[in-house]
Amino acid sequence: MTEHTDPVDHLHLVDRVLALRTVKGGRVVIIGIAGEPGAGKSTLAASVVTTLTEHGCPTVLLPMDGFHLANVALASLGVAERKGAPETFDAAGFAALLARIRAEGPDTVWAPMYDRSVEESIAGAIPVPPGTEVVVTEGNYLLVDEEPWAQVGELLDEVWAVRVDAATRTERLIARHVRYGRTPAEAVAWVASVDEPNAAVIRATLGRADLDVSTG
Repeated sequence: MTEHTDPVDHLHLVDRVLALRTVKGGRVVIIGIAGEPGAGKSTLAASVVTTLTEHGCPTVLLPMDGFHLANVALASLGVAERKGAPETFDAAGFAALLARIRAEGPDTVWAPMYDRSVEESIAGAIPVPPGTEVVVTEGNYLLVDEEPWAQVGELLDEVWAVRVDAATRTERLIARHVRYGRTPAEAVAWVASVDEPNAAVIRATLGRADLDVSTG
């Protein structure tokens, strides 16, 4: 059964992660934060990582967005206008990287980072060094149970579902798209034609989460 927490109760979330760390006997803990576009996943994840770090727990933030396929690849596949949909990510590559982290080898694992200013991923931008105790990853499709996304879910110790009301989410999305170069009209159209269909896919998966977190 999915548990619930008060809106953005960071200390509760941090205590939950530290308890998981104890249960696992010091092995790396990988937490997933899932939610619809604009739900506040990135903000929550960054805050949890900061708080864990302040508590002396070496933690890395590893967003799923780094595994966006390159724009040239999306164009070649004919899905450029669906960027952000499940098939526009390298889900198998994401799972393989999480598996390397889970193995806790002697070398730093380098993860890609998505740069919204150029709308492309940058390879080898996020280091996950040996001794990392917690990895927090956030993204839309962490709870999808179809392959290859199901491989991702199997590597996560817990997944939290971030929820927010639809009006707030839409407002955030439009503002984000405008901030990164779309006109207001283009932003509204993209939200309606791309973000909302993706949100419907994501909503259907959130009931699988271990914890519900409200962000407003």
